[in-house]
Amino acid sequence: MNTFYSSRYASSPKDVKTYNTKRLREEFLIDTLMEEDKINLVYSHFDRYIAGSAVPKNNSLVLETIDALKSEFFLERRELGIINVGEEGSVFVDGVEFTLANKEALYVGQGNKEVIFSSKNSENPALFYINSTPAHKSYPTKKIGKEDVETIELGSPETANARTLRKYIVSNVVDVCQLQMGMTTLKPGSSWNTMPAHVHDRRMEVYFYFEIDPNQAVCHFMGEPQETRHIWMANHQAVISPPWSIHSGSGTSSYSFIWGMAGENLDYGDMDHCKINELK
Repeated sequence: MNTFYSSRYASSPKDVKTYNTKRLREEFLIDTLMEEDKINLVYSHFDRYIAGSAVPKNNSLVLETIDALKSEFFLERRELGIINVGEEGSVFVDGVEFTLANKEALYVGQGNKEVIFSSKNSENPALFYINSTPAHKSYPTKKIGKEDVETIELGSPETANARTLRKYIVSNVVDVCQLQMGMTTLKPGSSWNTMPAHVHDRRMEVYFYFEIDPNQAVCHFMGEPQETRHIWMANHQAVISPPWSIHSGSGTSSYSFIWGMAGENLDYGDMDHCKINELK
């Protein structure tokens, strides 16, 4: 067995106000990603969201079901999004091979029984970042290449948040039940992502940070707009953002991150902005 998981229960904003640094990290930080020859998953009770990784270095890895799902196979009642942040690899979905280069994605629809991850070169393996949500309908499996994404330029150098946002798994690109995934890359000289900050009570979010220098870090901000908290994050770590929480960060060097969302609204623009000068 190469599939491992842990669970995180939903937290009230009233309770989070009392958390110290250790407790905050225990509840929201995911620091078990990208371990070689393992599939590591975290099952969040916020919208039943699963975030994880698969790194097939020496062996191919089969995505097995987990006890929390009480299902015969992983995608019996779920859909799956995969983005490769490593070297070239393949995902086999019920026997069909999909080759993913760096920063290419794959959407896998509900009902597919077998998902297998492999790398083209064991010395430089693929690094598959995984998100999964409950699904009510089966949509076709689809690869999303760099040329397929919806690209938006945001921010400005004056506010240190000039960035390129790429939408991979959204309804404009692929048929999907509720999962949404995309990638944001900061431009040279900028450090802030998702600023101005916002909340969206109709869906939760997970941020996965990567391309961070080992000697640098990203400070991720969360919490209610008037009661913010922060978590220092390293390369290949993710953070769970509840629906009531802001989700924004600033790095000490260049970095990228993958955002994933789930909830009852597929409108990307569905968000309640927070005034910067009113954050506390």
